[in-house]
Amino acid sequence: MTPGARIAAAIALFDAIEAGEPAERALTRWARSSRFAGSKDRAAIRDLVFDALRQKRSLAHAGGAAGGRMVFAAHQHAAGENVQALFSGDGYAPEPLGPDELAALASTTPAPDPVALDYPDFLDAELRRSLGDDFAPVLAAMQHRAPVDLRVNRLKTGLAEAQNLLARELIFAEPVPGLPDALRVVDNARAVGNSRAYTYGMVELQDVSSQMVARLAAPKAGETVLDYCAGGGGKTLALAALMGNQGRLIAHDVNPGRMKDLPDRARRAGAEVEIWTTAQLAKAPPCTLVLADAPCSGTGAWRRNPDAKWRMTPASLARLNTIQDEVLQTASGYVAPGGRLVYATCSMLACENQDRVDAFLAANPDWQQNDALTLTPLTAGDGFFVAVLARR
Repeated sequence: MTPGARIAAAIALFDAIEAGEPAERALTRWARSSRFAGSKDRAAIRDLVFDALRQKRSLAHAGGAAGGRMVFAAHQHAAGENVQALFSGDGYAPEPLGPDELAALASTTPAPDPVALDYPDFLDAELRRSLGDDFAPVLAAMQHRAPVDLRVNRLKTGLAEAQNLLARELIFAEPVPGLPDALRVVDNARAVGNSRAYTYGMVELQDVSSQMVARLAAPKAGETVLDYCAGGGGKTLALAALMGNQGRLIAHDVNPGRMKDLPDRARRAGAEVEIWTTAQLAKAPPCTLVLADAPCSGTGAWRRNPDAKWRMTPASLARLNTIQDEVLQTASGYVAPGGRLVYATCSMLACENQDRVDAFLAANPDWQQNDALTLTPLTAGDGFFVAVLARR
């Protein structure tokens, strides 16, 4: 595909997503119906679409219109590309830009923060309260791609060995200071999924902030541990590695379908995990550690799932707060005397984080908060919050 044809495809996909089609579904549909596109074309178009979604409002402002055509014209203009050559109308390239469109690209007018920093208007006050002095730099970081991080599976190998094995396949990664099992890929990240290190369970794709949540939970060998909101099982496998498969590890999710890949992932990683339904939890043993990575807005993962931020509403956020309160209350019932409850979200919003912990503690005076950690792209990878609670 020519560069112009890639832009044209990205415009069509962007407009489909704006019309309501989920981003991943739209990209999969396009790839299946566009057999002429090679792997490099698909990767390039995916990058274009996700870049545009991350910066949707600021690009629309710069282009003078909200549709995909001017969003991508502004995107390419900002990247220093020859926009008129890309929008040539030749072959499958977009039609040439008119005088008004070119004038819009050339104009520079200031934009309010929600537009310039790409977030929904209704979150303005909450983001400022939650991020404080880091408000602008954090949101600026969220306008760009997230790094690709790996967790080295200590059940199978060590960090240096994994790093060397990846390098043999021309995948270059560097250790992350302060995290003994973390590598950040600096070159050839797209090859990780087909690498021997990944295929044989020596490394897992996992953001460093997510790894830090598992480490703060501090599971110990011999403990009985419940991952109450396991989802795909990334933190479950991190807990298993930290425990050295010594103890009992139970994974649960209220929607069992989210865990459908976990049995295969656990086998590949050499991790011993019991997968339980909600009905089975009625007979759960007392747990020394319960991790509750609660459903949340995902504001901390906006770089990876940029279309999610544009689907947020005040009502959806309020519903999540209710669910988070329920998760905390229910999960606490599985904690043994003297045990720990670790509450986590991949959110940057205080209303989902410390506010929920404070509400739980106010309703449960026999509990106390022992530790907490707030992570942002300025300090780690994704935005995350984690609090360690214990019975008084």
